[in-house]
Amino acid sequence: MLSFLKSKPYLKDLLSGNFVDIHSHLLPGIDDGAKTIQETIKLAKAFKELGVSQFTTTPHISHYIWNNSPEAIITNHKETQISLEAENINIPFRPAAEYFMDDWFENHFQNEKLLTLKDNYVLVEMSYMNAPVQLYKILFDIQVAGYIPVLAHPERYLFYHKNFNEYEKLKKAGCLFQLNLLATVGYYGGEIAKIAEQLLKKGMYDFVGTDVHHDTHIAAFNQKIKIESLHALKEIITNNQFFKF
Repeated sequence: MLSFLKSKPYLKDLLSGNFVDIHSHLLPGIDDGAKTIQETIKLAKAFKELGVSQFTTTPHISHYIWNNSPEAIITNHKETQISLEAENINIPFRPAAEYFMDDWFENHFQNEKLLTLKDNYVLVEMSYMNAPVQLYKILFDIQVAGYIPVLAHPERYLFYHKNFNEYEKLKKAGCLFQLNLLATVGYYGGEIAKIAEQLLKKGMYDFVGTDVHHDTHIAAFNQKIKIESLHALKEIITNNQFFKF
């Protein structure tokens, strides 16, 4: 009775101590995430307190902004792992990347091996201003190359908000969707939370990610969720167990 009056849970309480994160920016000094190893240590400790059991670091690879290479990411990961172990932080974590879809990327994946989330699952993103002109060609070609695209935070692409059919078109094109968990507490604004709700209701999300860059993101996990589709959210959080290593 009066179930609609029940208090919603805090976001952190949905992680349950065995959450596997697939999207984070904890490697130091490599993109717009952690700037120093001290920040990385602090964020990793916070992950442990939140209930993250494993995580994947996904630095941006955007040739024109963050021109990282798989080799640099792997080296940074190994150095970071040593530093975390020295602090008795033993959460398993592995390196991958968040690839920006543009003309450089299309040439890159046809000639170079990508850093994937697992097997052939690769995390991709696009501009918040507009989709790439060749978006569907890129999605087609990346699958021909043997990869499965996982689109980071589709709810944050404002240009799709007035044309919801584009989300369905992306799914039909073979794109999986990864929800940013902070969207569910309204961190990015009410409009993005609303779109996240719609995508959840339609069962269009496959996985979730924290997309943690800094302390402010961590603090937002102490907020209560604002969306109604709690059952759907719990399901896709559980789906992340697929990436356990």
